[in-house]
Amino acid sequence: MTLSSKKKRALFKEMKIFCVIPAYNEEKSIAAVITRVKPFVDRIVVVNDCSSDNTAKIVQDYDVTLISHPLNRGQGAALQTGNEYALAQGADIIIHFDADNQFQAEEIPEVIAPLLANRADAVLGSRFLGKQSNLPALKKNLIMPLARTVNRLFFNIKLSDPQSGFRALNRHAAQTIKIQQDGMAHCSEIMHQLFTNKLRVSEVPITVVYHEFGQKFSGGFKIVKDIIIKKIIK
Repeated sequence: MTLSSKKKRALFKEMKIFCVIPAYNEEKSIAAVITRVKPFVDRIVVVNDCSSDNTAKIVQDYDVTLISHPLNRGQGAALQTGNEYALAQGADIIIHFDADNQFQAEEIPEVIAPLLANRADAVLGSRFLGKQSNLPALKKNLIMPLARTVNRLFFNIKLSDPQSGFRALNRHAAQTIKIQQDGMAHCSEIMHQLFTNKLRVSEVPITVVYHEFGQKFSGGFKIVKDIIIKKIIK
């Protein structure tokens, strides 16, 4: 059963929706991201992961929460910091959103809709469910298929997008998962914990617009290596 638009709006107003944005040297894009996200959430939490540029200074000009790591710890650690803060502030829904202006803030209502309708505990955005994304060839044809295979073989996770950073968690899911992978392998770790704890997971199509195409295979290999090591030492 789907909720009417009127009921969705009423429920939306009742829930505290936080957006956690991990940021490392994102001075060129962070202002635009904050401006685009702000209309769709109650509170933005920017976790500045010890940036060496003006990211933190720019964020201070906006009505958002800024948390700064004294050391650069990685995106996974920044997300865990943001989750803990949002939960402590009573968040009902926590959205993870990248600071590089690749995600479309206008799609936030679509991503959180299954949570508002109580059809899911976690919603993962997917670049492979019909919407057009200008995915770099190396990502599309090598890194993503490899990561998808690793997820399936090591964690029995069969999702269309193995590494999307655009996701939303209800309070129960955010309280359940604990991100221990500081680096980029946190995406697979989050998926693994969601399925291990038998949480309801949905995928929704998202659009990603890449502004830079400098992804190196070494970065993708690092993700896969971290996933495998994490599995072996558990």
